[in-house]
Amino acid sequence: MDTIGDFLTKIRNAYRASRPFVEAQASKMREAIARVLKEQGYIEDYQVLEEGRKRFLRVLLRYGPRGQAALRQITRVSKPGRRLYASAAKLPEVANGLGIAIISTSQGVMTDKEARRRGIGGEIICLVQ
Repeated sequence: MDTIGDFLTKIRNAYRASRPFVEAQASKMREAIARVLKEQGYIEDYQVLEEGRKRFLRVLLRYGPRGQAALRQITRVSKPGRRLYASAAKLPEVANGLGIAIISTSQGVMTDKEARRRGIGGEIICLVQ
């Protein structure tokens, strides 16, 4: 039951199928991941939709002028069976700085670059290129 892994897989599969958007059940962690992806330009936007008591997260995917996906690869690192934590000095650098690692810290979800700048470590959620 890896809900974050399922969310990342839905995004990866939607990009491969050239879908305009993908929907998943909303949670605070998924919204935070979508916020970071939007800030970094990997997705166009995201919306939280409510149908009765259920909340859904709609992620609008971003494509280039020739239809190429903005996100090439997204890989789950920390899993429910094996959590992976790193200090600020040992945070991974993705694709020599061209990609990002999404980190869950005590100050919220942020990129590896932001966590390094603030001098805090945390759980490495995923790597994005």
